[in-house]
Amino acid sequence: MVLSISAAALFLTSAAGILSMLRIQGDSESALIHQMEQNLYNITTSKASLADSELGKYAGYVQNFADYIHELYLHPEGYVPHEVPVARAENAGILAMQRTFINSDVDVQPLMDDINLFGNLRQVWDPVINANGVITVIYAGTKKGFMISYDKNSDAAVPQEGFPEDYYNYFEASWYKLAQEKGRIIFTDIYQDGYGRGMTITCGAPFYDADGEFAGAVCMDILISDLYRAIVNLELEGDAHAFLVDGTGQIISHPDKDTTDTISLHQDTDITPFVASQILAGKTGVTLAGKTYYAYTPITSTGWKFCVKIPESVILAPVRSVNRTVIYTVSLFVAAFAAIMALVVYGARRFSARLTAPIIALGRDAGEISSGNLDYRAEVRDNDEIGDLANSFNDMAASLKEYVKNLASVTAEKERISTELNLATQIQADMLPRIFPPFPDRKEFDIYATMTPAKEVGGDFYDFFMVDDDHLALVMADVSGKGVPAALFMVIAKTLIKNRTQMGGTPGGILADVNRQLCEGNDAELFVTVWLGILEISTGKVIASNAGHEYPAVRKAGGQYELLKAKNSPAVATMEGMKFREHEFTLNPGDNIYLYTDGVAEATNIHEELYGTDRMLEALDHTRSDSAEGILRAMKQDVDAFTGEAPQFDDITMLCLRYFGGVDFVKELNIEADVDNLEKVLAFVDEQLEVHDCPPKVQMQLDVAVEELFVNIAHYAYNPETGNATVRVEIQENPLSVVITFIDHGVPYDPLAKPDPDVTLGVEERQIGGLGIYMVKKSMDGIKYEYNDGKNILTIRKNLA
Repeated sequence: MVLSISAAALFLTSAAGILSMLRIQGDSESALIHQMEQNLYNITTSKASLADSELGKYAGYVQNFADYIHELYLHPEGYVPHEVPVARAENAGILAMQRTFINSDVDVQPLMDDINLFGNLRQVWDPVINANGVITVIYAGTKKGFMISYDKNSDAAVPQEGFPEDYYNYFEASWYKLAQEKGRIIFTDIYQDGYGRGMTITCGAPFYDADGEFAGAVCMDILISDLYRAIVNLELEGDAHAFLVDGTGQIISHPDKDTTDTISLHQDTDITPFVASQILAGKTGVTLAGKTYYAYTPITSTGWKFCVKIPESVILAPVRSVNRTVIYTVSLFVAAFAAIMALVVYGARRFSARLTAPIIALGRDAGEISSGNLDYRAEVRDNDEIGDLANSFNDMAASLKEYVKNLASVTAEKERISTELNLATQIQADMLPRIFPPFPDRKEFDIYATMTPAKEVGGDFYDFFMVDDDHLALVMADVSGKGVPAALFMVIAKTLIKNRTQMGGTPGGILADVNRQLCEGNDAELFVTVWLGILEISTGKVIASNAGHEYPAVRKAGGQYELLKAKNSPAVATMEGMKFREHEFTLNPGDNIYLYTDGVAEATNIHEELYGTDRMLEALDHTRSDSAEGILRAMKQDVDAFTGEAPQFDDITMLCLRYFGGVDFVKELNIEADVDNLEKVLAFVDEQLEVHDCPPKVQMQLDVAVEELFVNIAHYAYNPETGNATVRVEIQENPLSVVITFIDHGVPYDPLAKPDPDVTLGVEERQIGGLGIYMVKKSMDGIKYEYNDGKNILTIRKNLA
């Protein structure tokens, strides 16, 4: 009897456990599929938003190019002509400017002034094409019949034998006709690139002459394969992949398709007609077709569709793997239980009456658990094998309940966090000014800014923009918190500050209005520290307001960096109705201002030491760069050297402004201090003087002075070693004058400290040396020397009035 009961209990327990596993498997698969459908929907919509943002960036580049060309037409006298040669085969594989004409009937000579004026486009094209790997070529075709291009494929179009120039009838090109017809930024259909690199899309915009008439179109080509890697590619397992569908229903950027060809959506036998119709209709959704899930959504800027294909087996693979493990565990449990039953049968011959009741009760407990009641717990009656078995049932029920609860949420949470962080990082990067120099026409200042995000997304941001022709706004800010909430709050704060500043007013009033708007509906209780300053460019006067932010560092010309301490106001969005203090200071020509977030001062090394503001000021004082960009690069290198292998816990954001004052024109030449380079230095100086119609007599006097001073540097500054010298030419007003500055890092030497020679004495009586610098003093209207930051700085001035 006892043996029969034991066998029955074993059978019932095993069957109930297996049935319970099957029921749990079905529930787990259903929950996981529901969660995955939601994840697919979120991924496709966020990727489509990212694609719109990325394509919008390219549209912004093209619009900036069109605006720059319009500026060339408006003020050609403000630009130095640059020769644009015909395409040459030796330029193959390198970035090169080249010209092309519509046909051989075009009279080239009358167009050379316009062509050389367009040569200035290189300074706005070069940083864009170098910073964006997906852009293959930039070009501008004019209504006058000539086209200027910039790419690495000059060998694809060189003049044919017997023709002096290269010709291409771009009037018939889709990009030119679309830009002329639409009168706005356009994206072309997909086409095969003429250089054989693959399928391509062109982004273009019309530009206009000084009279506002259509003058041509400027465009950039983007390889679809590169665009796919930049904005579409997803790291998906197995047969899962993402692909694009263009406005005509062609599948492009498909990982299984040749990137030099396309296929119609209806020709893909893997996609059902219903799914194809949903995609082409521009719908957003997730559809199960057979054993495959399709997620799709439109990309607004181009009319394309972003799609994800993922087999149902890929989704269910994790839960099925775990279920196999659970079933294997149950099997082991049954085997162990059978072994225990053998011992029970053996003992039952002597203690059947004692053991039968607990086994029957345990069977009932197991049936309750196996029926799906995972909150039920078996009663542990004795501290023996039956009691251990009851504990095992209870542990198994608790584990299964926790497993069902966490299985779907773990996968969903991982995907959500990854998507949020990637999206937040992209939002931050796209919102910040990243094209330098941002104002190539303004010579009164030099500005540069960087943000290096930490592993976790933060809320640092910087901004700078022209309020009007004479006022420049500077913003440095840090939002509290991390992740997507902080990134979105950053976007709102940055937008409000810029929009309100451009309406006019002082920093205190601006921050008060922004504070009022940010406090409304701020349920997350986020806040932002802000330093906002408005520089009056003509005078150097700065009105600033500091809302809980780090003190800026200011360096007066010839001095050292010091923290500009003024009374702070509370951070923005901490309390409604606040007023924000203002303070005023003045930047003189040669002064620098350095803005930063707490990620700089609070950078920590492996010994838990902070970088600190004292070390920051010392590093700023030792930077040897003469540009804002060089200063920030040196500071980042110093912070990295201090932190070493320690992880970066916060964003590192910096901005540097070098103020030159009311300078109308500044040019610099950095060259090895060698006498053999004298002719290059004189040619550089004369070129700048001729541009400004310098009188011949003044030019001759300046040439003599430049020769004397550069030769002295070449002979004595680095002897016996060699080094570089910087020659800076400035044209200033009030009074109209030429200022030439010589900078070297050689041994300290003040040529003005030596007494002037007595020219009344005969040649035999005078001491050797000193006559050259004496002649410079007499021929110039001003001369000044200073030794600062390890550099000899000698400046001469000659009035032109």
